[in-house]
Amino acid sequence: MIRVLNIIDTMGSGGVERRRLSMAKLLDKSKFELKIICTNVVGPFPDEIRKQGVEIVAIGDLNSFLDYKQHQKVLKIIEDFKPHIIHGAVFEGVTMAAINGFLKRVPIIILEETSDPQNRRWKGNLLMKILCFSADKVVGVSPAATDYLKKKLKLSPDKILLITNGVAVPKKVSTSVVEKLKEKYQINPDEIVIGSVGRMSSDSHKRFSDLIRAFAILIKKQHKVKLILVGDGHQKVSYIQLVTELQIQDHVVFAGYQNEISDYYAVFDVFCLVSAYEAFGLVLAEAMFHKLPVVATRVGGMQYIINDNQTGFLVDTFDVKSIAEKLEILCLDSDLRVLFGNNGFDKAMINYTEERYVKDVENLYLELVENKNIIK
Repeated sequence: MIRVLNIIDTMGSGGVERRRLSMAKLLDKSKFELKIICTNVVGPFPDEIRKQGVEIVAIGDLNSFLDYKQHQKVLKIIEDFKPHIIHGAVFEGVTMAAINGFLKRVPIIILEETSDPQNRRWKGNLLMKILCFSADKVVGVSPAATDYLKKKLKLSPDKILLITNGVAVPKKVSTSVVEKLKEKYQINPDEIVIGSVGRMSSDSHKRFSDLIRAFAILIKKQHKVKLILVGDGHQKVSYIQLVTELQIQDHVVFAGYQNEISDYYAVFDVFCLVSAYEAFGLVLAEAMFHKLPVVATRVGGMQYIINDNQTGFLVDTFDVKSIAEKLEILCLDSDLRVLFGNNGFDKAMINYTEERYVKDVENLYLELVENKNIIK
């Protein structure tokens, strides 16, 4: 049995956590035993991982790079679990995996770049480069992430591996569920629904403000549209204020955090994500599985997920006018929405399933274990 210790930051419901759920579900349980260390546990999502028989150990915040007390907790878990592989993701997880995996001579250390670190300061880049010295492999979740590892950190190409993210193929949503949501949010039959999904914790990241301003342009042009924003966070208050200032509150829905996110994708006609940076953009893949045309910014991993003028439109960051123009094109052309949606679905089925993601991870684990002759 190959023991794998995953280390991440806060265990909530984001993309990193959902990929750990995919691993918990789909890694061959006759070959692998998983355990997860995180800093904190938030919300109900971690229970889905626990249901797969995977233990989650929350140790509290890593307050600094050399947080002695937290590193001691990780070292103790390594002593008890005796992992063959330690796999760290997110900066905190990478830090704890690299340092403690090295100190405890864990046979295989895998680090994962899950962000689009275009704004990472030189000290952060230097620290990441140092941490990568102990790694057998450094995984990038998108071509943008692997480019950062190659060009900015100048890691050896042999150490870098691209494993693009994957998501669960969504369940089919019944017509009755869709109708109930449309009734709940007073969506008229002739309205086009533009949707977006994401954490509302930092507008400098997700830029929901740009989407709201672009949507206001459509309203001023008398288009019959509704905007549904799914997600929560402290920034939500400022978004509500912006909607009120633009006098579009009758056309915008703040749906909050939702467990059954597929239900909302099924209500959308167009999906839009205009982040300032994004390592991958997992929600784009989810939208494509729902055959939704996409408008997204040309940043990070998103520029590789969306094929411009084939599965959606790519726009420049902060370009509210261009966002509005592309949304308007899709709102007015139902045939184009169908074409882009079908093209996106086909691409997602080939490239972005969780089965493909887990198979890539499993192959990496088995290859490294075999190369090091760990399991005799």
